Amino acid sequence: MSDEHKKTDIEWREHLTPEQHQVCRHKGTERAFTGRYHDHKEKGIYRCVCCGEKLFSSEAKYDSGSGWPSFWRPVSEDVVGTEFDTSHGMRRVEVHCHRCGSHLGHVFEDGPEPTGLRYCINSVSLDFEKR
Repeated sequence: MSDEHKKTDIEWREHLTPEQHQVCRHKGTERAFTGRYHDHKEKGIYRCVCCGEKLFSSEAKYDSGSGWPSFWRPVSEDVVGTEFDTSHGMRRVEVHCHRCGSHLGHVFEDGPEPTGLRYCINSVSLDFEKR
């Protein structure tokens, strides 16, 4: 995480909605099929709601049926980071914004080719920039 994107919890609360704060800063999740981007079809770029980093392109978005926006790759491998998540009695791989550390969702190995990955991302952690 870069120094310019380090904020106190109070500063993050001032910048984010309560739901964004819970998901992005405290590793929460939105309910399936409730996010604004799960069925979103416009062309453009999905950015981190916390810092504005370009994360995913609509060209890599697909309908996984999971209820969350799903992508088979980020715009670049260096814009997201991963770490093991063993919360809730599961073993998953968490995805976070490399720039600001914001929790985005999880990545699974059941996605489409060419990567075989499914980046399952919370809508609330994203902003969309229409092309």
